[in-house]
Amino acid sequence: MDDLLSSSALILNSLSDGVYVCDCERVIVFWSKSAEQITGWKVDDVIGRRCLEDILCHEDKDGHKLCGEEHCPLHRSIITGEKTEVPLIIFGQGKDGHRIPMQVTAAPIRNSEGEIIGGVETFRDMSLILLDLEKAKRIQEWSLKNKLPDDPRIKISTFYMPYDIVGGDYYAINSLDEDRYGFFLADMEGHGVAAGLYTIHLSNLWNKHHELMKNPADFTTVVNNELVQVVENEDSFATAICGLIDAKTGMLRLVGSGGPPPFKINAKGDFEQLYVSGLVLGIMQDVQYEERIAQLDPGDSLLLVSDGAFEIHNSENELLDTDGLNNLLKKLNYPQTPLNMEALEQELLKFSNEIRLQDDVTIIEIKFLG
Repeated sequence: MDDLLSSSALILNSLSDGVYVCDCERVIVFWSKSAEQITGWKVDDVIGRRCLEDILCHEDKDGHKLCGEEHCPLHRSIITGEKTEVPLIIFGQGKDGHRIPMQVTAAPIRNSEGEIIGGVETFRDMSLILLDLEKAKRIQEWSLKNKLPDDPRIKISTFYMPYDIVGGDYYAINSLDEDRYGFFLADMEGHGVAAGLYTIHLSNLWNKHHELMKNPADFTTVVNNELVQVVENEDSFATAICGLIDAKTGMLRLVGSGGPPPFKINAKGDFEQLYVSGLVLGIMQDVQYEERIAQLDPGDSLLLVSDGAFEIHNSENELLDTDGLNNLLKKLNYPQTPLNMEALEQELLKFSNEIRLQDDVTIIEIKFLG
């Protein structure tokens, strides 16, 4: 390790990105000049200390601490022997305690025999970019504001966790008349800023056309036609599910456009997928969509989910899929116990082979009380 550092220190100190090197116990053995400039931590402050000992104290954008075992990018690289990239912004701690937005990459270091002898992490100050992203996030959050129904006959709960600072999922719920409520969940292809901008357009389309939800197939056709004009000649589209529920009778009218089928769950905990077929939004004009009629009985729930909630792979590259999601919900004793979105998120992370979920996750629960 000493020979490696002495021959590489000049190069590493010339980089504008911060760089530090740890042994397999995550004891810091090298800290670059740019690492000093970005964080305020001097070489003498950190050499010989473990990186998780109140130095950078990485957190993700949602405040989850990353300096333990399972979620630490550097530890993961040392254990797996693979490079770990964190494309979204995470936050490190400067010496004065302020949080620094960073883009991080970690990789294992091997000796001449191929044995892993440590790890290297590079980080870049993303403060200026974060300012723009936070402005975009505020705009997107405004577009996602929904006044949920105050109706004793139904209860609607929502959960939204974007992968990045801004996300590519959009959802909306509106009253159509004294008994009926329309709902819409769409997932733009990809995530990040471009997908986030498209969700703003979806918000405009919902505000403009949601009265058409009295006939969900008509609404979907109109939204598709207008989205085609915006994404013309681009490799972008949206999967979606929309529909309405009659709070008086429990009747559902559903239309699908490539989105995951919703789950109907009765009071006993039996799950049924309500399959609805239809072409994704934004591909071609004048697509005809068909409705599916379903019925909720008192105590039944309808779950709408974006695919980020189940298109998750574990360390054996096994897909969670919808059956796995159902099993996780049953593990949480749903529906006998109210749906705990934070607990479900933790179960999804435990299954995942990543330090965080790799797509936006949106869940809408509509419970028919009768």
